[in-house]
Amino acid sequence: MFNVLGDVNWIGVLVAFLAFFLMGALWFALLFNKAYNISLGRDASAAPEGSALFYAGPALTSLVITITSAVLMAALRIDSYPDALLFGLIVGAGYLVANTVNIAINPNFPRPLFYSLISGAYNLVGSVLVSAILVAI
Repeated sequence: MFNVLGDVNWIGVLVAFLAFFLMGALWFALLFNKAYNISLGRDASAAPEGSALFYAGPALTSLVITITSAVLMAALRIDSYPDALLFGLIVGAGYLVANTVNIAINPNFPRPLFYSLISGAYNLVGSVLVSAILVAI
């Protein structure tokens, strides 16, 4: 069943990964920058530290999520928009959002539900976006 790497459209993976990664940059740097800072207990106008991990970490995790979705979609033979969108919602809510909430309820997060709302929504929308692109290309 999982001998599907040859069935994965790697151009689609690249396009979906770039879209997901760029969406994250827009989501956290422009759309929800202040709210995200507040959810982490920072000053609303705080600037992030620009370390290599700050940039490479989200890129790597976005790539892993995209490849995983592509492999699962190939194994499940998902090739229509309705199925792709449903897959994106299931993976987004069932794994990505649930894991985000689980991480956020750690006592080190001062506003765990607010953080979960911002980051969980990003993961849900990103999962649907990735799934839609993978079936489109």
